[in-house]
Amino acid sequence: MTHPPATPLPHHTADGPEDAPPLLLGPSLGTSLAVWDPQLPSLARHHRVIRWDLPGHGGTPAGVLGPGSAPTTTVPGLARLVLGLADALGIDRFAYAGISLGGAVGAWLAADHPERIASLALLCSSARFGEPAGWHERAALVREAGLGPVADAAASRWFTPAFAGSPQARTLVAAVRRSVTPAGYAACCDALAAYDLRAGLARITAPTLVVAGRDDPATPPAHGRELADGITDARLLELCGAAHLANVERPDPVRDALLGHLATHPHHGSPAAAPGPGAPAPHPAEGTAQ
Repeated sequence: MTHPPATPLPHHTADGPEDAPPLLLGPSLGTSLAVWDPQLPSLARHHRVIRWDLPGHGGTPAGVLGPGSAPTTTVPGLARLVLGLADALGIDRFAYAGISLGGAVGAWLAADHPERIASLALLCSSARFGEPAGWHERAALVREAGLGPVADAAASRWFTPAFAGSPQARTLVAAVRRSVTPAGYAACCDALAAYDLRAGLARITAPTLVVAGRDDPATPPAHGRELADGITDARLLELCGAAHLANVERPDPVRDALLGHLATHPHHGSPAAAPGPGAPAPHPAEGTAQ
């Protein structure tokens, strides 16, 4: 008889060879693990790629944050969900890459649990995502009016005008209404409001790549420069023609940068554990919050 884990797990998928070094990928606010689709085939050739969904996003219910109709959370709380997932999969040390809020989770892990992070990539992320009041206002708006207002504005935050009408952009914007819950989105806004790692960047010792979109209105290039300046020996890549979801808008340069970073800083952490005897085989290598 199998028993659910003591700590709820986020929905996740696993791709790539089971015995390959593990790589965990974190998404941005308002997106699901599908935001990494452009880079997945290349990354999964030589890594066991574990993608996970934020609470109330994709396949992860907002309930992983705790009981109540308006759960709140913090970046450390999200990071504990990721560590719980890694532990459940038998992964002790792993490479990590994250976009925006997903990057903040990785930065916190690298600063506070350096023994777990072999290398780090922060895409369109920040050590502090602006004044807390703006995030609290957005959380209140979503809790009161639903996701319509933020979905309407998503394209202008995520993409340059030249890319906003593309099929890829339209698909991701439509998914905000379809696969994100107001409770989960608002709780993640609370996490962004409370996050400030500026004083902790010096604690990050993992080899770090920082990627910034030069046309990013949400985390402008100055945010990437602050990360790169604060993290010892971090490498900074600024991409022209890219806004907040740079890996979607400029998939090839981001792919090449990630592959180069991972190749320069290889590791041999524990691969994801295979399902135990009698356990149902997930498809495709998929797990769901308990």
